[in-house]
Amino acid sequence: MPGRLVPLVTDEIYHVFNRGINRQPTFTDKREYQRAIDTLMFYRHTKLSLSLSKFLRLENERQNDILKLLNKSEQLVKILCYCLMPNHFHLLLKQERDNGISKFLSNMQNSYTRYFNIKHDRDGSLFLDQFKAVRIETDEQLVHVSRYIHLNPYTAYLIKSIKELENYHWSSFRKYMEKADTTVDTKIILGFFKDMKTYKKFVCDQADYQRNLKKIEHLLFE
Repeated sequence: MPGRLVPLVTDEIYHVFNRGINRQPTFTDKREYQRAIDTLMFYRHTKLSLSLSKFLRLENERQNDILKLLNKSEQLVKILCYCLMPNHFHLLLKQERDNGISKFLSNMQNSYTRYFNIKHDRDGSLFLDQFKAVRIETDEQLVHVSRYIHLNPYTAYLIKSIKELENYHWSSFRKYMEKADTTVDTKIILGFFKDMKTYKKFVCDQADYQRNLKKIEHLLFE
């Protein structure tokens, strides 16, 4: 694997992207999308004594006990936004520990690839070896990139109208509308808005302008 030209610095926020090799599908049904989200949420933690596959085979009560301990422990990254698409994913991550993003992506991709390969009776890598990451440099850039990530399903015509965006299950946009959710760190981005409704308006009002957003041109990896 080639070395990374730009170092990933702790306490900085990055827009992270990766896709399937040869642009092949990486998420082909609801179970795969959900498994990928479970994998994201599980491997953000630092003190893991078992793999996700072993964790999922435990009784519910034991799973809950482990999750309580993990939620009190440090994390490799904070997940600010995510969006899973048929052959790629976007993440907005704050690195919490040195080498946190790289370790998180390695664990997450390896775990999901094993699951995918077993299910589809295939071998080898699923994602590109080197994920792409761009550091967020300003607050303005941060909120615009969050909007770009959350609008991906609309931009790619996976949903018919912007009204359906909140019902796209494989994105963190829904999490921004749910006060009780703790799996995604929404506080940083929502801190720039009056309330959740204001953020929703910020995202949806620019939906048709998505492809021409000059502020994030250099962050478009595809």
